[in-house]
Amino acid sequence: MELSRLRRVWTRVFSLAWPVMAEQTFRTAMRTTDILVTALFSPAAVVAIGLADLYARFPLRFGLGLGGGAIALSSQDTGAGATDTRDEAVTQAILFGAVAGIPFVFVGLFFGEYAIGVFGRLVGERTSPEVVALGSTYLAIVFATAPARHVALVAARALQGTGDARTPMYVNVAANSVNIAGSIALGLGLFGLPRLEVVGVGLATAGANVLTAGLLCLAIWGQWTEASFARPRDLTIASQLLRVSAPRVLEGFGSEFAEFPFNALLLGFGEPVNAGFQIGRRVYQQVTGPLSRGYNVAASVLVGQSLGAGDPGEARFHGWAVAGLGVLTVGSIGLALVALAPRLVPVFTDDGPTIAYAVDFARVYGLAGAGLVCFSALSGALQGASETRVPLVARVSGMFVLFLGASWVLGRTAGFGPQGAYVGVFLAYMWMALVVAAGFRHSGWADRAAGMMAERGSGGPVTGSTPDEPPDRVS
Repeated sequence: MELSRLRRVWTRVFSLAWPVMAEQTFRTAMRTTDILVTALFSPAAVVAIGLADLYARFPLRFGLGLGGGAIALSSQDTGAGATDTRDEAVTQAILFGAVAGIPFVFVGLFFGEYAIGVFGRLVGERTSPEVVALGSTYLAIVFATAPARHVALVAARALQGTGDARTPMYVNVAANSVNIAGSIALGLGLFGLPRLEVVGVGLATAGANVLTAGLLCLAIWGQWTEASFARPRDLTIASQLLRVSAPRVLEGFGSEFAEFPFNALLLGFGEPVNAGFQIGRRVYQQVTGPLSRGYNVAASVLVGQSLGAGDPGEARFHGWAVAGLGVLTVGSIGLALVALAPRLVPVFTDDGPTIAYAVDFARVYGLAGAGLVCFSALSGALQGASETRVPLVARVSGMFVLFLGASWVLGRTAGFGPQGAYVGVFLAYMWMALVVAAGFRHSGWADRAAGMMAERGSGGPVTGSTPDEPPDRVS
């Protein structure tokens, strides 16, 4: 009986997750293309793009954080049949995202050179002028479309919360295909276009951000999706969006802040080490990132909709089922990556020292794959229940104490060099998985979700009973 139930849940997971996986495959392929193209210019160009992307991930983290609030409220209200509060939550989240992107525009325009140059100063060295020039230019271009990036991320998560994972997939696949083509054509100067190199790669990314936001907003405004825009009036909804989103934003920002001294640490060991880290992690993300993101979204939607329908027992089963499926699939792929890394890494670069470090980092991420996907799936499950504080504690503690702290102590203080960073990275992701697993098992997330739904008028307290017909809004 339990095995049949598990198969049923896994079928629902795949029906919801595969569009997210397809969408993420194109997104990661776009980022992989950027590295492949820039690797044709110089190792400095790879480092510049990698360092600039650390800053470019702040809009990503903010958008994902606000999208976390949107998907939580959207999925719960969809399960409860409260379409009015759901549509207002969607609208408010998108507006918050657009406004919050404006400061990033000014940072990119006026502080780009300082932002890239700070990495060398963190380890008492000077970042090369070429890296500073290329990185700051790329950052200014990408940050100019931060409001659009926020809107795209929030709108996609809001639609996924309703069970519609296909509309965001169609839009993102189309936009990322344009991005890939633009990076190649503008970066390398093909088809009669000027060879703009790093500038061309940045322009392609910026254009795709605007295209994605515009198409998703058009889909919500029109008749293509279940969600619609609504006049924002309810401050309770706004308050709940911020309460759920704030820990997610802080979680993302904390993770990125830890990356800065970590990258400075690697840069202190030499540019090939930092470039190897960028490439090694990209190899891992290309083959496993889409699955992890798909499981994260599926867990959020299934848990949220089950709680909205008044069935916390089903919500709990869904969370563990998605995590188990993730460990089984991504964990296996990670182990395969350990063996195949020497064949995959040379696709990105022909620089011998960079290849060696990239293979090592790819193997470290492959070994940590089961922990990474467990963290991603259970974080999504907790997010669907409006409990975003546990993943915040897990990620921030893992990133600062182990990813950065252990790597710095072992690599620099103890003198183990890059090998110390390998240990720190692996331990960080194992720790994060353990913390969210304990939080999902022991924290009172079902009661938290019930209280928030009652507060905004979209449902009463959840009970342990199972509905005769559990909602299946998966598209």
